[in-house]
Amino acid sequence: MNEKEEPPLRIFIVAGEASGDLHAAPLMEAIRAASPRPVVFRGIGGDRMREEGQEQLVHCDSIAVIGLWEVLRRLRFFARLLKRMENEIREWRPDILLTVDYPGFNLRLAARAKRLGVRTVHYISPQVWVWRRNRIWRIARVIDQLITIFPFEPALYAPTRLRPVYAGHPLVDRAAETLASEPAELPWLASSRRIALLPGSRPGEIARILPDMIAAAVSLEAQLETPSSFIIPAVSDAIRKQINATLDTLPRRPAHLSIVDGQAREVLRQAEAAAVTSGTATLEASLMLCPTVLVYRTSALTYRLGRIVLRKAKCIGIVNLIMGRKIMPELIQGDFTPDALADKLAEYLTDESARAKAIADLKEANALLGDGDTARRAAAAVLDGLC
Repeated sequence: MNEKEEPPLRIFIVAGEASGDLHAAPLMEAIRAASPRPVVFRGIGGDRMREEGQEQLVHCDSIAVIGLWEVLRRLRFFARLLKRMENEIREWRPDILLTVDYPGFNLRLAARAKRLGVRTVHYISPQVWVWRRNRIWRIARVIDQLITIFPFEPALYAPTRLRPVYAGHPLVDRAAETLASEPAELPWLASSRRIALLPGSRPGEIARILPDMIAAAVSLEAQLETPSSFIIPAVSDAIRKQINATLDTLPRRPAHLSIVDGQAREVLRQAEAAAVTSGTATLEASLMLCPTVLVYRTSALTYRLGRIVLRKAKCIGIVNLIMGRKIMPELIQGDFTPDALADKLAEYLTDESARAKAIADLKEANALLGDGDTARRAAAAVLDGLC
């Protein structure tokens, strides 16, 4: 090596689910563009992160679970994975551990990395403003730099030594790119009502949510006087296969139902209404100004425990939490039935005043998500003091 050449910057980056993969890939690109040194990425991630050059030790599809019961069932698996990643960090000696969302696993890994003397950066603060605010102190102990995506989050850490950087929400940039592009050709039925169905990005969500989404679509199709078409955007090849396998078990499906690879924002952009599983996709629906019904269902035990923890919360949707009121109807657990979902979607498709009110509320929520250029700001915070 030439004496004047600096060694590459080593970043061990971990995203534990599809949404983290979505946000981490542009950040990796921005870090590489901003760094005066070559950058090497290793760790856990998804397809987009691999395309950005991550040396992938584990694919995030294998660890994407949700709900306390689901995590408890795999405790030994996660304990072994945590130990394995700790050993990787010890042996590789990265300059930075960059964790993206997925706080249950990532904060534990950050604590171990910090003990090894590795700088810890976490992107996307846990929602301490919703529940378990006492986590603020633990986060401040194990994280050297926190990058937040909502403007009100840094102030929550004022009592600690941590000084978070607000970068804006990463989906704002992705939404702007979608809206600036020519509409893609999608398999909608000509002259039909267009409805998007987003059953989630995890196998458990597909199993619990898709059958009733499809039953609602069949019911809605019967209610409307005009033809309807439905599109499901699949977040990955594995999820597409599960969607197809689930559809094969159902007695009925809408006459015009298509599955596309990715393109969730484009589908939401073109749809007149959507049924969306609670999570990041509800923000995408908001940014695309698509009137949306939020749905969710988990195991009975996880739901009961969740209600105890979130007993003061009046809603669970991110957009609703940001607004402090329910601008997206929520059909959760037992309230999520095919008839209830069909009726809510029909309202958006047949009542112009309800549709106009929904769009106005979404515009108000979108104004709270920042003005873009998020990856560049986040990359600067990651590299601060190192390059």
